[in-house]
Amino acid sequence: MTRFVSLFRGINVGGNKSVRMDALKELHESLGLQRVETYIQSGNVVFTSNDAIPAQLARQIEEAFEHKFGFLSNVMVRTADEFNVIIENNPFKSQPMKEPKWVVAMFLASVPISTAWEDIQKTYTGPEELHIAGKEVYIFYPEGIGRSKLTNTFLEKKLKTMGTARNWNTVLRLQKMIE
Repeated sequence: MTRFVSLFRGINVGGNKSVRMDALKELHESLGLQRVETYIQSGNVVFTSNDAIPAQLARQIEEAFEHKFGFLSNVMVRTADEFNVIIENNPFKSQPMKEPKWVVAMFLASVPISTAWEDIQKTYTGPEELHIAGKEVYIFYPEGIGRSKLTNTFLEKKLKTMGTARNWNTVLRLQKMIE
């Protein structure tokens, strides 16, 4: 049995595409997933499964979600081991002046195109710091996320993949739930 986290993209944001967390829990349980727990309203679900292929689980969850709720929400699934590596790879972890509430991990559906970093540097010169590592992007928002021009939409266009972001405090809480 492997422990996983599923991260939903674009639900319960600004009052749009509302989904109750108990309904999300029920959806996961209906797929035979076990020890299902949710965390806050942004679509974070921790569960256990015999199926060890995150991409296959993501497809199953997305299909069941669309059938149940009537709209598509992309899901990024990571194993407990992958999640621990994501936390270990945080380039800001040894920089205490970078508060976790201003650090975000963006979980991507796939590895970005090889020219993504260059494309971002050519077209964006904001105050944020970002690092791409595999299927994750780590971002420090020194002036806050709400006012930043470095949006998920902009990043998805440049990276040529979709993703969903979580602040670092949420990432750390999910890690505790996975254990």
